[in-house]
Amino acid sequence: MGDIKVMLVDDNAELRRSMRTAMERQEDITVAAECSTGLEALEMLSKTPVDVVVLDIIMPQMDGYGFMEEMNRQALEHPPQVIVVSALGRDDFIMRAVDLGARYYMIKPIEISALIARIREVCGRTALLPDAARLSAIGHAPSMDEKLAGLFLTIGIPAHIKGYAFLREAVKMVVENPDIINRITKELYPGIGKRFNTSASKVERAIRHAIEVAWSRGRIDTLNKAFGCKVATKEDKPTNGEFIAMIADKFAMEQRTA
Repeated sequence: MGDIKVMLVDDNAELRRSMRTAMERQEDITVAAECSTGLEALEMLSKTPVDVVVLDIIMPQMDGYGFMEEMNRQALEHPPQVIVVSALGRDDFIMRAVDLGARYYMIKPIEISALIARIREVCGRTALLPDAARLSAIGHAPSMDEKLAGLFLTIGIPAHIKGYAFLREAVKMVVENPDIINRITKELYPGIGKRFNTSASKVERAIRHAIEVAWSRGRIDTLNKAFGCKVATKEDKPTNGEFIAMIADKFAMEQRTA
């Protein structure tokens, strides 16, 4: 199995240098190309096929969206996986990138070790590394917060809405204490409300809204893919408790088998 070939596309030369330096320390990753615009990246991609493109959004000549649109039009036989790294955190920016095919959307400033973990993940390499090698390679195991962030953004729950943070807290609480899901209105919602200085009813509404946002955007196939089986359908939207329990159970199982 060869190295993962990466193309860095960002007009910030200092950030590219930091990413390249960190990636050059990895035994399984090669930075095959660096570009400062989407147009330059398209030209380079025709000469230098890569496995992953780490892509900024705001760049001169051609931005990241233009790059993804043109790459999709070219219908490459082996298109690279795209990880967006951008300072733009608005919901519509994130969803446009995801709709154009971005596998992850990471908001600057980022932990480069987390980016490296995502690069391996989109190439299917993480599971192939023994735990010791994985920890050595990325500096730390991805935290539950990082995993939840990746899952929520991928299925269409944007980071800026309140339900995102409440859902993340709810899943962590249920992983730590599974029985609390049976006391969702008496303990779970009030517990989250206390941590975020808000009411239990506002927590319930915000979580329900976050789930509705995900279902309205139709990225249910992505959720099913994350679980490795069909756990949801567009027509069968889960309740707050069902959704929290489903995600928490997935992470609890991962912890037990880690």
